[in-house]
Amino acid sequence: MHYLYILYSKSSQKFYIGETHNIDERILKHQNHSYSNSFTKIANDWEVVLTFICNNKEEALYLENFIKRMKSKVFNNKIIADPSILKEILSKRKS
Repeated sequence: MHYLYILYSKSSQKFYIGETHNIDERILKHQNHSYSNSFTKIANDWEVVLTFICNNKEEALYLENFIKRMKSKVFNNKIIADPSILKEILSKRKS
């Protein structure tokens, strides 16, 4: 099992999109600033706003890259409000 996740910082008004196989450990590492050059170091108030279970790493990476390519806070908020959009995106991808 793999996860797509989205974090949000109110202080920076930024989203962070990532993927992992261990959601709890990854979030803890972001909150503790364990990654030396991580984007998440810009804030201390990251909140998990979405976790989405994927069948495998490939699905999670596909969704992560799809969302990042959109570069849209509006789109991010849309999938947070309705995660079923992610299932739709996966169903339309070419294998």
